[in-house]
Amino acid sequence: MKVEKAHIPKKSLLLKHTYNYSDSFRGVFMDPEDDADILIVSKAFFTAPPRWIDKLLILRNKIVSVFGLKTGGGINERNQLIQSFRGEIGDQVGVFKVFERSDDEIILGEDDAHLNFRVSILLQPKSCDKKDLIISTVVSFNNWYGKLYFLVVKPFHKLIVPAMLKSTIKELAVQY
Repeated sequence: MKVEKAHIPKKSLLLKHTYNYSDSFRGVFMDPEDDADILIVSKAFFTAPPRWIDKLLILRNKIVSVFGLKTGGGINERNQLIQSFRGEIGDQVGVFKVFERSDDEIILGEDDAHLNFRVSILLQPKSCDKKDLIISTVVSFNNWYGKLYFLVVKPFHKLIVPAMLKSTIKELAVQY
């Protein structure tokens, strides 16, 4: 399965935001019956992250809680939240709150004292039985601490997002 670096799509809701950092990754998945919608894809995004990412997030939450930053709940809580997730504005799974939604895109993220981030999960038809899945991230720094925090997080982020995209596509392959 190929995941490649991409540009934020021109139709993405993210482009109306101002930001200090952005990236975007694209992958393709089979959807022969054209059944996959943005809610199904969003749930797949949360359902099966690689184990190493879960472990990194647990470590991150322990470290940042000391500094009073927001943390997501535990893995068991996440699984319960995924079951009830409807992708409506205000819904939340861990630190990912739904800020915006269209028929083919959902914008997740969080605002914190040090930085604000948004993650776009966007579906685009590719052919009669394939769809592009694009995951894009934008980050806005609120202060020097946000810049410092992201300096530490950025190398991990560049590994995590493509891995999450691959695991989402694998989860969708199981479903379709």
